[in-house]
Amino acid sequence: MNKSIQTTCPYCGVGCGISAKVDEAHHRLKISGDTAHPANFGRLCSKGSALGETVELKGRLLQPKVYGRETSWAEALDLVADSFINTIKKYGADAVAIYGSGQLLTEDYYVANKLMKGFIGSGNMDTNSRLCMSSSVAGHKRAFGSDTVPGCYEDFEQAEMIILIGSNAAWCHPVSFQRIRAAKEANPALKIVVIDPRRTASCDIADLHLALASGSDAALFNGLLHFLNEQNALDSAYIKAHTEGFTEALNAAAIDIEQVAKACRLNKDDLHRFYQWFAGHEKVISLYSQGINQSSSGTDKVNAIINCHLATGRIGKPGMGPFSLTGQPNAMGGREVGGLSHQLAAHMDFSYADDIDRVARFWNTQNIAQKPGYPAVELFDAIYDGKVKAVWIMGTNPVVSLPNADKVKQALKGCDFVVVSDCIADTDTTDLAHVLLPAQGWSEKDGTVTNSERRISRQRALFKPAGSTKPDWWIITQVARRMGFEQAFHYQSPVEIFREHAALSGFENNGLRDFDISAFADIAPLDYDQLQPTQWPVNQAYPQGRARLFEDGQFFTGSGKAQFIAIMPRAPVNQPDQDYPLILNTGRLRDQWHTMTRTAIAAKLNQHKPEPFVEVHPDDAEGLDTNSLATIESRWGSMIARVQITDSQLPGNIFVPMHWTEQYAGRGRMGALVNAVVDPVSNQPESKHTPVRIKAYQPAWQGFILSRCELNMIAPEYWVKIKGELYYRYELAGMTLPENWREWAQKIFSDSDGGSTQWQEYQDSARGNYRAARIVNNQLESIVAIATESALPERNWLTGLFAKAELEKAERMALLTGRPPLGGVDVGTIVCACFNVGEKTIQAAIKEKGLKTHQEVGRCLKAGTNCGSCVPEIKALL
Repeated sequence: MNKSIQTTCPYCGVGCGISAKVDEAHHRLKISGDTAHPANFGRLCSKGSALGETVELKGRLLQPKVYGRETSWAEALDLVADSFINTIKKYGADAVAIYGSGQLLTEDYYVANKLMKGFIGSGNMDTNSRLCMSSSVAGHKRAFGSDTVPGCYEDFEQAEMIILIGSNAAWCHPVSFQRIRAAKEANPALKIVVIDPRRTASCDIADLHLALASGSDAALFNGLLHFLNEQNALDSAYIKAHTEGFTEALNAAAIDIEQVAKACRLNKDDLHRFYQWFAGHEKVISLYSQGINQSSSGTDKVNAIINCHLATGRIGKPGMGPFSLTGQPNAMGGREVGGLSHQLAAHMDFSYADDIDRVARFWNTQNIAQKPGYPAVELFDAIYDGKVKAVWIMGTNPVVSLPNADKVKQALKGCDFVVVSDCIADTDTTDLAHVLLPAQGWSEKDGTVTNSERRISRQRALFKPAGSTKPDWWIITQVARRMGFEQAFHYQSPVEIFREHAALSGFENNGLRDFDISAFADIAPLDYDQLQPTQWPVNQAYPQGRARLFEDGQFFTGSGKAQFIAIMPRAPVNQPDQDYPLILNTGRLRDQWHTMTRTAIAAKLNQHKPEPFVEVHPDDAEGLDTNSLATIESRWGSMIARVQITDSQLPGNIFVPMHWTEQYAGRGRMGALVNAVVDPVSNQPESKHTPVRIKAYQPAWQGFILSRCELNMIAPEYWVKIKGELYYRYELAGMTLPENWREWAQKIFSDSDGGSTQWQEYQDSARGNYRAARIVNNQLESIVAIATESALPERNWLTGLFAKAELEKAERMALLTGRPPLGGVDVGTIVCACFNVGEKTIQAAIKEKGLKTHQEVGRCLKAGTNCGSCVPEIKALL
């Protein structure tokens, strides 16, 4: 019998609630938004809506492996513990490390951090949140004395002005963006400003888009502070009563509007309009994300934004404040438990001897670390240099996601001992592991996560564990016990860990630390199971949680006052030059997540942007054609991507998405290009500004294969694997021509049933065309299309033939002509992933039915009516 379970989405930091109808017998889910969850009130994005398609067991890591051999948990755990013990004995505690992930639940994170920093005695526990949130953490700490996000999502509806800074929320935080869109529709007077070098989908609702020069955000907000002072738009009483350091910050921001326009390469009138709007609206929210954080001066940019809010007293009150949008589902939870290498736990860190002593006494340990460990980039440099001999990577894929990713790959190849806990068997990182530990994935894990507005929600198990998989907290606990720390790691369930985490947050707190969930220190198992989404702090003073902080003007600094930070804008470290004249910007797509280990399983999420691509401004596209291939090179590495020529880029800038891996693309790893420069305060990498060059990739041939079965490819130089509903698609390009195309194709399909297979072939040697179709029992099995000069057939109408139980004669002929038979439907490139609606379908409906608005398109085709992320593209078609 089906049951319904409330849980939390495992993707971005919005933290959407999900209602999952579970069919255990067939291992299936029916996913809908939880209408009662305050993060989304029932809305889901394309990724969240497709979660039911990602729970298949194919490709899962289901059994421990030691040096490629399946083994028992006992053997694998013994080996991990013994290897760590022996490494520490020989080289010291700093020769081992843990690298975690915002995919971990809070309970997992807490135990991992406690083991490394509290009992192994090294600070070498860092996390992939270093790559997305550490500049926000550092900026908050400098300004507020604590890593506090002061506002909440309710502020979106109450604001008079919302600024999106370095945030394509329409694609990266779609449900929050739809909430902002709805607020704009309900209140047309609400001003929306987008500050981003790219014209993104988020500009669809913007009253003003400031396409500033890459890296110039600090100058922009310094200029705003200067303007506010010139216009007497500051809150002098608030500054005097509740802040320190204002004079120094104002002096550092002495830059007039002409100078800002020049530094940011902005139109002076647009800049003036933005400054006037900020001055003239009291309720202003500054939403910022990776365009601010992922910078060699990210912390300064965060503080430049916060300075403007402190100077106007616009913080902690409804509808106003700086608001960091977290990237991952539990990036906030990881910060709470001390997942970053400079932190301890419960928002305490190594900066204060009292914090170290306090955590040591609470954990009852004599061996607590005394100093920060290696942050992410330094950690993998230390592995490369042989300083760290053993590393345990949990739930993340650094061979793809870290900058200078080829060096990371070499580091792990040369490391004495690499352990990876993951739920997926084959990733670029698991391929380099000596020990693989099968962790439970979303739908099996049980614990808590914290979203961007400090809201703690339950992630609940929907299925029984697959194979021999175990929760991360259990795996860590078992290793800790084998290392001799039994007494401190006696946990039998997540609720016990959550209680301890809550108790530590309140231990000797007395209101001195922002993070305090001590009301949960004695939570009963049933209450934990039924825990409702709650914003921290949750303590004696706020037993039901607290929506906003700092409304009383009290901060967590020594003086109780917020700190202005004097900002001197700095240019990015690596600048374009004659050899590398373009700036590489990177980021997420609407329908994919991180390194695609989950999203690529859902066919509908692969249709909108199926290949690695590069967006190039027309001025920089000399020698390039739309949909051709290009090689992108930096001083650190190279990749190949499909060209999209668009004026949404500034001249001199290109954009490449972050997601593809060696599991899904040959030479598609963006991380190989990115410089490993970091912010000196936060140690967050500069992922938005790498000098590169681009040139046409000119293969001898290009082609594609559509196959009902997944293939073991004889991969040419360029290839991409794309999972469809009933087929796999392979995009290919090679530098050398096979002597015989038929032999080449038959070799690829050698594992198929050749006895009952019919081949249809067409070859035009003069034009370099080859096409073949394989048909089994009159049902399409696979298609090959190769060309050396001419265009290739459209893919989308061909993929539709895989749904047919039997091909008609006209369809069989069309396989070789490459054109749909008369009356055949070609839907075109998928625009709406939620309902699988193609561009040509939308264009036809617009023309035939005279549709005028995206709402009319939605009523006709459903496109744009779920997550709304495709609405800008629908508007463009209109």
